[in-house]
Amino acid sequence: MGDRKANMRTLRSRAAVKAEVPITTDSVETATKSKITKPKVKAQGKMVSVTENVKVKKQSVKSKIKNELEIKSEPLCDDEKPTVADDYNLKSQKPQRKNSKSPRKRKLIENDAVKTEKVVKVESARESIQDIEDIWQPENWRVVLDNILKMRKMYVAPVDSLGCEECPEKDVKPEVFRYQTLISVMLSSQTRDEVTFAATQRLIEHGLTVDSILATPDEKIGELIYPAGFWKSKIRFIKNTTQILKDQYNGDIPRTFKELCKLPGVGPKMANIVMSVAWNDTVGIAVDTHVHRISNRLGWVPKPTKEPEETRKALEKWLPKDEWRPINLTLVGFGQTICRPVGPLCEKCLNSDLCPFGRSVKSGKNKKKKPSK
Repeated sequence: MGDRKANMRTLRSRAAVKAEVPITTDSVETATKSKITKPKVKAQGKMVSVTENVKVKKQSVKSKIKNELEIKSEPLCDDEKPTVADDYNLKSQKPQRKNSKSPRKRKLIENDAVKTEKVVKVESARESIQDIEDIWQPENWRVVLDNILKMRKMYVAPVDSLGCEECPEKDVKPEVFRYQTLISVMLSSQTRDEVTFAATQRLIEHGLTVDSILATPDEKIGELIYPAGFWKSKIRFIKNTTQILKDQYNGDIPRTFKELCKLPGVGPKMANIVMSVAWNDTVGIAVDTHVHRISNRLGWVPKPTKEPEETRKALEKWLPKDEWRPINLTLVGFGQTICRPVGPLCEKCLNSDLCPFGRSVKSGKNKKKKPSK
């Protein structure tokens, strides 16, 4: 018990001594500094501070991120690579000052590149549309044409021996041959081949040259070409055209389709025939009433046409060019013998099952109704 009491007295005395010591500002600062003193840590055998340790950690993290980026930045395959136009200026993407003139130029270059791409796309689309339109062809047209050629061999047509190609003289100067071809074609309008051939031969006997026709009175020319259709108008056309040839073409005929069409009394059909026969240069299809009628009956036009010129444009879009010259003679002869304007011989036609008009005749849809009493 005595020892316990002695210990208690010792503790009380120590506490009293601590209470008597005053707390000063210097002691507080000293204690604070001792608490915030940077602790030392051991790194790689050296004693370093915590801040230095943090810097080391940051550097290691940066190097780690850099290594990861290098690993991920592998070269892309062809499919992943973005496509950029060769002439596309990447520098134009950098921001520029408002007062600088260079951004405007670069912007124009950039816009031009985009515009060019759009224009190309539009043109290609138009070309695709045009290609689709040009692809149109009537069904089985080659078979139908072969059948027509077979029938042309079976039946002789007036055009085979009396057509415009047979009218001119063969043993004359080239310019005279061309002039006679032009006059015979002008006479053939709205005229049967027999009448055209006879009128041309009478003119040849009289003298069918530029100088001879210019020296011939109109009344005499009328006597020679009668009874050609519209013979009075044709007198004027022949005289005026011949004078133009004398004044502007040195007695020869024009060399181009466009110039031929400018001559009085000469239309597109005549100009195409003259270009083929006189110059041996086929630039278009000669479409007369026979070609116009048969093309519509066979369905050789995308939609029905009302004028021969419409038919010509439609045929030239799909018919191969090597068929342009013979198609006129082929269809004219076919129209004179089988596919006649009135009373066509569909029962004798080899295309009666392929021709829309022939099928309608067979089914009775194309028969004229008798007038009701």
